[in-house]
Amino acid sequence: MKKHFLPIALLAPLAAAAQDKPNIIFILCDDMGYGDLGCYGQRYIATPNLDNMAKEGIRFTQAYAGSPVSAPSRATIMTGQHTGHTWVRGNNEYWRNHKDKYYGSNLDYSLVGQEPYAADHIILPEVMKQAGYNTGMFGKWAGGYEGSHSTPKTRGVDEFFGYICQFQAHTYYPNFLNRYSPRRGDTDVIRVTMDENIQYGMPGAGNYTERPQYSADMIHQEAMAWLDLQTADTPFYGFFTYTLPHAELCQPNDSIVEAYKYQFCDDITHNAEVGNYYHSVDACHTQFAGMITRLDFFVGEVLAKLKEKGFDDNTIVVFSSDNGPHEEGGADPTFFNRDGKLQGLKRSCHEGGIRIPFIVRWPGHIAPEQTSDHMLAFYDIMPTFMDLAGIGDQFPEGIKKSTTDVFDGISFAPTLLGNNSAQQEHDALYWEFHETKQVGVRKGDWKLVMKNSTYFLYNLAEDIHEDHDVKAQYPEKLAELKAVIKREHTTPQVSFFNFTIPD
Repeated sequence: MKKHFLPIALLAPLAAAAQDKPNIIFILCDDMGYGDLGCYGQRYIATPNLDNMAKEGIRFTQAYAGSPVSAPSRATIMTGQHTGHTWVRGNNEYWRNHKDKYYGSNLDYSLVGQEPYAADHIILPEVMKQAGYNTGMFGKWAGGYEGSHSTPKTRGVDEFFGYICQFQAHTYYPNFLNRYSPRRGDTDVIRVTMDENIQYGMPGAGNYTERPQYSADMIHQEAMAWLDLQTADTPFYGFFTYTLPHAELCQPNDSIVEAYKYQFCDDITHNAEVGNYYHSVDACHTQFAGMITRLDFFVGEVLAKLKEKGFDDNTIVVFSSDNGPHEEGGADPTFFNRDGKLQGLKRSCHEGGIRIPFIVRWPGHIAPEQTSDHMLAFYDIMPTFMDLAGIGDQFPEGIKKSTTDVFDGISFAPTLLGNNSAQQEHDALYWEFHETKQVGVRKGDWKLVMKNSTYFLYNLAEDIHEDHDVKAQYPEKLAELKAVIKREHTTPQVSFFNFTIPD
């Protein structure tokens, strides 16, 4: 898939001067399934702010994550590449071989983080920063480890607060979080000890739930504080990578949780297993529903802040999820019909693992009450944001990039702005994931899934749940989609992500 960017002329009115560039807020949650919001059919969980955001903007019904798991999905956003081309194609955690340091009074790791983004490939915050934007990121980083060449400090982020390591993000009451804030005197990414938390045990310990410092609230508060600092003089790009509703099922016992108590007659209990990093929890359905509503409350506060500061009409707000629903820690996607009648969960290249909610709001520019069936994938976000910022396909000077870089995205700005006749379409969408040895290809209504070297062909127009393998009836279509795999797959630069794709 070659680089496809919308010609800058189509958006020339947006790029008249730096102060006319729109602000962009991208809220990316963690492990929310396609059917977890009211506006996507959820019946049991209250999401009034996101439902209203969909009414005020455009709701996509065929939007796709970049991967069925976190780190590679986020990498496709950052790089504009699909997982047949990206450097980061899976979760590769550096802490596993560095369990040699105590942090606070609990065992923690001397090196935390994931596989770094490629040093010679530009990523989205670098583009936005060089284009004159203030850049802030709050939540998961997932693009490098502490001290690597790829941290928020080195990759275009002006301010960061959250988790450098997504494994650490498995707990909402951590021993520490990471911060990079030059305005506070930080010269590098630092660890901020949760002094009140480390007085109590780790997940699975009886007193773990007495920990008071809840990371989801702290990350959101830092995002709001950064947003409050922004002015009309300089455009801003905020990437709010909230960890809700990812397991563990744990949160403060406040009015949000109280509202769901006794609502689910068959609520379940999760008993923690040694070493799984999730604590035991009663009333898992109550906890999960509360986490979705808490996330919805955060979104409502972001939108209210934009209105308060007079930014509402000049700020694009995007909401989505990094992949399909999880079932760790007591989560029960079947109960909530989380997959929206799609087959597959997180780690699957079936629709349920990669099709995600995607909502965009921009008052005065995006017409309200729209539903779009335009097919987009996370690697389309980079060119879209560049177009909306008036950059087009011209990468700003000063950004190091390889002349052999491949970009796979197509801007969907025309769809957002009502110019559907100018919207380019993908020939095919592509995913691969080494952990489950799966590949996915979507071309029009046709979907190919490869699992452990076996191919399955589906017609999504007639079989959205991917129940009926029709490769025997359509051998030509099977060959056509297999040819996409041959064309799009490249050997990973990191051997850890490699797996065998049959001829």
